[in-house]
Amino acid sequence: MQTKLLVLDVDGTLTDGGLYLDSTGNETKKFSVKDGAGLVIARTAGIQVMILTGRESEPVRRRAQELHLDYCVQNCKNKAAYLADFMAQKGFDGASVAYVGDDWNDLAAMKLCGFVACPADAAPEVKAIAHYVCPQKGGEGAVRGAVEKLLKDAGLFEKAVNDTFGAGL
Repeated sequence: MQTKLLVLDVDGTLTDGGLYLDSTGNETKKFSVKDGAGLVIARTAGIQVMILTGRESEPVRRRAQELHLDYCVQNCKNKAAYLADFMAQKGFDGASVAYVGDDWNDLAAMKLCGFVACPADAAPEVKAIAHYVCPQKGGEGAVRGAVEKLLKDAGLFEKAVNDTFGAGL
């Protein structure tokens, strides 16, 4: 079944997992432009994208807005319960949902999904249930790696890249 929704953890997946706090208490995060390009081609291929994170952060809201992501859910303490309710409300079955995460708080939600990927530096328990372990670490293109795998397996990669960037693949 083709993926219709891609769910993403943030810290350790879209970022390197570091929390950067300046002297005035502002939080910053480093996001990979490569991950951003992957998310753009995922959306071009018709995949909706959701950020699902347990923390609240202005940089995450801003990044989701910049990439025109479909959903940005922050401060979610029970990802599995939220995702199960969301899928039921929106009519997604598990086989059409992919999840990219890196740590223990993602495990239960991952088990609801038909495709699970994780960064190379994910927790061993996450790697054990992943269908695909990306060669990249969190914050260094792992989300792009997961998107490439999904789209290539579905035969949609070249069209999505060409439609998005005119790359001539």
